[in-house]
Amino acid sequence: MKQNIRVILFGLLAMLVAMPSVTACAANDTSGKQGKAGKPVTGVKPITGTWINLAYKDVRNKYTNPQNFDNTDPKLWAAKVRELAAMGIEYLVFMEVANEGKAYYPSKIMPWLYDKGMKSPVDAILDEAAKHNVKVFMSTGWAKDQDDNLLDPAIKERQLQIMEELASLYKNHKAFYGWYLPVEDCICPIFAEHAVQSVNTLAEKAQTLTPGKKTLISPYGIGLSEFDNPDFEKQMAKLKVDIIAYQDEVGCVRDKFTLPRLKKNWQRMRDIHNRLNIEMWANCETFTWEEGTNDRQSALIPAAYSRLLSQQAAASAAGVDRIISFMFGGIIEDPKSSYQLGQPVWSNDVCNKYMAWRNGDTYWKMFEATLLEKLMNTATPDMISKLDMQALLDGKVAEENSEDNRWVKFDQGHHEIVVDLQKKTSVKNIMVRTLNYNPEGINTPLKVYVYTSEDGKTYSLASIKDAPYFPNNKHDAWIDGILFEKLNENARYIKVAFDAPQKVYMDELFINPTIK
Repeated sequence: MKQNIRVILFGLLAMLVAMPSVTACAANDTSGKQGKAGKPVTGVKPITGTWINLAYKDVRNKYTNPQNFDNTDPKLWAAKVRELAAMGIEYLVFMEVANEGKAYYPSKIMPWLYDKGMKSPVDAILDEAAKHNVKVFMSTGWAKDQDDNLLDPAIKERQLQIMEELASLYKNHKAFYGWYLPVEDCICPIFAEHAVQSVNTLAEKAQTLTPGKKTLISPYGIGLSEFDNPDFEKQMAKLKVDIIAYQDEVGCVRDKFTLPRLKKNWQRMRDIHNRLNIEMWANCETFTWEEGTNDRQSALIPAAYSRLLSQQAAASAAGVDRIISFMFGGIIEDPKSSYQLGQPVWSNDVCNKYMAWRNGDTYWKMFEATLLEKLMNTATPDMISKLDMQALLDGKVAEENSEDNRWVKFDQGHHEIVVDLQKKTSVKNIMVRTLNYNPEGINTPLKVYVYTSEDGKTYSLASIKDAPYFPNNKHDAWIDGILFEKLNENARYIKVAFDAPQKVYMDELFINPTIK
C-alpha cells in the first residue's frame, strides 16, 4: 500500500542543550571509572530516588533479591549504593529494615538476619550513602512482614518500637534524612480514615524522636481516585507528612492503557497539592512482569526504557516536585557491576539507555521531544516558528493506546509512505514513531527504509535502520522511535518503506528534529 501525503510543517521541540558525556552505564565507556550523572538536558525530570529492598519475599524478587546468595553482604550493598549514586540517585528509601521478626540492623528487640560478625546491611548502606551525599529515608517496617495489617494494634506498636530503636542508633548519622512510613494504602476512592490515622501516628512519633527529619509515604490507587469527591482533598489535607510519592501504577498495569489516564490524573493531583503544604513526588514504576501481572508467582523484570521515559515526561509535564522509583536495584543494573542482579542482559540494556538519555544522547532527546503531546497538539504556527521546530504530517501525536484514532494503521505486508515536501528541502534527520503493544499483535517493523527524490519518480536509498527491540512486552503499551540521522539529503519527496510482520501503528514522521 502506498500513501501520498501532503505536508503541513509543524514542530518538534528543539529547546535542548548539549551536555558532556558522563555515564555510569554506557557500553562505550571503557575507562573503568564511574562519574556522577550530569543534570538533565531538558525539562523532563530524571529519576533521583529509589527504594532499597533487602528481603526476598516471593517470586517477584526472583531477580532483584535472588535466594541463591547472601544478600546481607555489606560489600554488596556498598557497591550498589555507589552504582546508584553514579546514576544520579540522590535519595534512597528503605522498603523494610526487618522481616518476619528479624532485623537487618543491630536490634535489641529482634534477632538479626545477618552474621553478627559483619556490618549490618543498614549500616553498610548508610555509611556508603554518606560518602556520596545520598540522603536516606529509614523505614519503620516491617513489624511482621510485607502484609502488615495496619488495623492490628500489635503491628502499630511494633512499628513504633522499631522507630524508637532506629532513632537511637542513627538519628545523628550524616545520611539519615527522614522516614519512609510504609502505609501503602489505596486512595480509592479516597484515603481511608484508618490509613490517615496510621500515617499520622508514625509521623508524630518521627517528629518527636527526630525533629526536622522528613516523612514520606507512597500510596497507590491514583487511577481509582475520586478527585471530585469533596472528601478526597479533605482526607489528604489531614496528613501530617512532608512528601507523598504516588505510585504511578504503570508497571502494575492498573488498566489496559495506563499512561493516557495517568497524564490527566497527575494534573488533577498537582492542582490539589497546590493547596496542600505537602510535596508531590512521582513514584515511577520501572518494572513489568515475567508472567502474570500483579502476581506473587511472577517475577519483576525491567520495562522498556521508551515506556519509562514516557512516565517521566508525564510526571514532569504535571509539575511533580521530584521523580523517584520503585525501583532501580535489580531492575536497572550497571553492566560493569561486580554484583549483577536483575534480569540478564535487559537490566543492563535499560541502564545504558537511561544514562544515554541523562547525558544528552541525540536519539533519546529527539524521542523525548515527540512525547511532549501538549505542545505538539496545541502549538500555533507562530509558537512553532519561535521554537525553530519542524515536523511532518498533521502534527498530532498519538498516545499509548491502540484505540487512539491519531494512529495510522497498517496491516501485515509491505507498505510505502510518500511525503511531498512541496519544495526542495535539506533533509538531515527523520524520526518515525510507532506503537508497541504485543497483546494485540501491534509491533514495530523489523527494518525501515528511507528513500529521497527530487522529482517523485526516481528515488535513491538514503538509509536503512533496524527498529528497536525489547522482549519484555507481554503486558505493556509503549511508543518506539526510529531515528535516521545525518542523512544530508536535498529532496522534495521522502519515501518511508517497511515490511510489517504484524500490525504496525504509526502517527508521525518528524523531519529535521534538532538539538540546540
